[in-house]
Parts: sequence; structure tokens; C-alpha cells
Amino acid sequence: MPQQSFEIRELDKEHEWLEAFSVMKQLRTHLDEKSYLELVKAAAKKDNYRMAALFINKNIIAVAGFMPMITLYNGRFTWVCDLITDNNYRSKGYGEALLEYIQNWSKNNGYNIVSLSSGLKRIDAHRFYEKKMKYNKVSYVFLKEV
Repeated sequence: MPQQSFEIRELDKEHEWLEAFSVMKQLRTHLDEKSYLELVKAAAKKDNYRMAALFINKNIIAVAGFMPMITLYNGRFTWVCDLITDNNYRSKGYGEALLEYIQNWSKNNGYNIVSLSSGLKRIDAHRFYEKKMKYNKVSYVFLKEV
């Protein structure tokens, strides 16, 4: 676990989402601030998208976006849409703490599975999910632009 003390809390206001953009941009490099904010607002309203951030001394160090969902495959589960730790703070346990926050949120809200996808080239992330966090690789995600 991280050596420095930290706080994790959900962000639910527009100014908080904007504050998280500089970290989220490190993962979602294709988004500018305007399109990011539009997507967060729409997802929060339509799909109950939630954002949590890990703070050290009032600075956002890591950010996660997640959604409670129900499908026939997983039943009631939480989908982790985004998980990123600022480049300057990687490998210090902050991503682990944020993912554990989501796992606890899920348990406390009646969602018994946490699921996510990770880009094929993100080998370090895969190692983190499988080895450190004990996630199982159960499928491939396919995508087609239409």
C-alpha cells in the first residue's frame, strides 16, 4: 500500500471533473477538455458513470471512472471504464488503492463482480491486474466503428 497518506473520494461536480482532466488525459489522450467534460456529463446522467480520485495534499494523483451495470453474462457488476495514476506517481500503490475502493463500493452496493478491459499493448497494466490485483483474463473485447 502507499506510504504517503491519501484520501479517495467521488467526484460529482463539473469543477471536480475538470480538476481530474490533467490526470485522465494521460490515459484518454484523444480527448480535449471540452469533449471530455461533455462525455463525463452525458455518461453520468445516462449511465450512472461515477468518477473517483485519489488525493495527496489536495492534489489528484489517480483517477477512476466506473459504472454499475447489469448484463446476462455478469449479472450485477461494476465496469471500470478508466483507471490511471499520474505518470509521476506510478508503482507506489495508488492504482491498487483506487481499484480496491471500486471493489469495496461494488460489494457495498450489491455488485459482486468488477470487470474491465485493457488495451492489448498495455503489458504493464495487464501484469498489474493479473498478478497484483488477482483479476482473471476471461475474454477479448472486440470493437468495430460503424
